[in-house]
Amino acid sequence: MQLIEEKTFTGIDYTVETLAVAEYDNCSFEDCKVEGVSLNGIVFTECSFTKCNFGNAKLSGAAFKDVSFNGCKLLGVNFSQADPFLFEAAFTDCGMQLVSFYKMKLKNIKFSGCQLQDADFAEADLTNAQFNNCNLANAIFDNTILEKADFRSAEHYSIDPERNRIKGAKFSLPAIRGLLDKYAIQID
Repeated sequence: MQLIEEKTFTGIDYTVETLAVAEYDNCSFEDCKVEGVSLNGIVFTECSFTKCNFGNAKLSGAAFKDVSFNGCKLLGVNFSQADPFLFEAAFTDCGMQLVSFYKMKLKNIKFSGCQLQDADFAEADLTNAQFNNCNLANAIFDNTILEKADFRSAEHYSIDPERNRIKGAKFSLPAIRGLLDKYAIQID
């Protein structure tokens, strides 16, 4: 497999140009369009993506190892199809509506300022995850490990403590109402 190291790719439309199947090591992608593109067989190690559009990108067989996404659009991306081996990513100020992390091991993952509406975290391991200033409206948490996860600045989440492991998780008022949603009670 071809190895591409320490390169910066700026303003490339990969819906028109082909993204080479290779291992990208310590590369930067800025303002690139990867919308709907298949990333099968591509390995990203210690790469950063800034203001890239990944809407509905196909991640089957793609690997993300110590990757950061900053200000990216990730609408409808199914991360659970990516190679789980050494998966590590951080997300800052990203639009992540309808993404899926179903059954993924995401210990210590960091989301900061992300729009995670309708995200699927069912059966994922989010031990020690951070959701800093994230919107989690309609996000799915079902049989999810949320031990020691930090939701103190997150909003609009709905988590059933009986269906998820939340021991040691951190919450703050008034957002803690999201732990009682299933009871349909009024809190003043």
